[in-house]
Amino acid sequence: MPAICLCYEVHEPYNLRRYTVFDMGHNSLYEDDDRNCDTLLYNARACYLPTNDLFLKLIKRHKKEFRFAVSISGTALDQFEQYAPEVIDSFKALAATGCVEFMGETSAHSLAFLYSKNEFNHQVKTHSARIKTLFGKKPITFRHAEFIYNNDLAWALKDNGYKAVLSEGADHVLGWRSPNYLYHSLGLSDMRLFLRNTSLSCDLDLNFSNQNWDSWPLTSEKYATWCHALSNSADIINIFNDYHVIGLRHPKESGIFEFMEALPAAILAHKDFHFLTPGEIIKKIPAKGEIDVPGFISWADEERDLTAWLGNDMQKDAIHALYNLADRVRTIAAPDLLHDFERLQASDHFHYMSTKWFSEHLTDRPNPFGSPYDAYITFMNVLADFEMRLAASERAVKPKKSLPKASSTNKQTISSSRVKTGKKTNPQVK
Repeated sequence: MPAICLCYEVHEPYNLRRYTVFDMGHNSLYEDDDRNCDTLLYNARACYLPTNDLFLKLIKRHKKEFRFAVSISGTALDQFEQYAPEVIDSFKALAATGCVEFMGETSAHSLAFLYSKNEFNHQVKTHSARIKTLFGKKPITFRHAEFIYNNDLAWALKDNGYKAVLSEGADHVLGWRSPNYLYHSLGLSDMRLFLRNTSLSCDLDLNFSNQNWDSWPLTSEKYATWCHALSNSADIINIFNDYHVIGLRHPKESGIFEFMEALPAAILAHKDFHFLTPGEIIKKIPAKGEIDVPGFISWADEERDLTAWLGNDMQKDAIHALYNLADRVRTIAAPDLLHDFERLQASDHFHYMSTKWFSEHLTDRPNPFGSPYDAYITFMNVLADFEMRLAASERAVKPKKSLPKASSTNKQTISSSRVKTGKKTNPQVK
């Protein structure tokens, strides 16, 4: 009985304003508040609120047989709480059904694991606690920013109490194997690995509105037929996408809402198919084998590697400069510095610096800068000001040197000198 495993990324970055050298040392407001607010409010109206309403209706209609998982970044939660708290309420309503699993990730949607294990562990624990507070359960499934994964990440997640991790079903990792089975990480039989079915995921992610696609228009019945065709060669079908797919990447006019509303019934029409979340799957379906991922993989671009964020010298320079400050920031632990430091770690900042000719900035996630060079210059200007503030905080808490007190022996010598000479003295203790 194949399980359909629907998982969604929910992420909204705080974009930087155009910060120049003339701002450094004078103005430490880094983010474009107006743009961020406008974008979030539009996304809430076009995507999050109607999609959550639809999914809640589908859960009730299908008597809780429709189930899925979401991973909400810390920056998305911040923006929802700041600009659209009704979105948080709508996710809480979904959580209350027991049919939606809330996964963990880094609080800053960051690449911290690649540069600072301490920073990574801190963010993972912070985000996990926040998810439990908001939605009632501690996450046991992890989705790293951009679905980045390698063997070492699995060990780090085990140490943080996770039991499963999601990533991309990259061809060079799978080889002859299929993504439609559950695996476990190298050397960790109790760390389950879910690999994305790239083809079925991209049919919704990239192709749904593409009228030049040979399968356009995509109907729920057609899509369900593709899934049903795997009934004898799959334990699970992992369809991982961005929440933006519903209402933003594919607007309401494309028919995406009608498609999603009809999809559960079309899938469940085959008696052998059902929906499960990752946390439910690891309790019911055994792993088929071990997957070795020595190098990092992601869900980006054709290579499924890290070059979308670390493919040129600007990106590497910016991220190295940022994480070189990590230990200093955590030592000072000033709330304003910690806040800004986490916001600067969002992977989006480095993606905006990409110069890959095939690196796509989708219409629903546009680059706010005119060029990757503008993105780099702005980020480094912000970082320079941030480091000035950090240095000032370090100076403020550095203990001042105190003058040594005169010993009793010195006092006795001074007194003796006064007696012998009969003169008043004003000695200076050095």
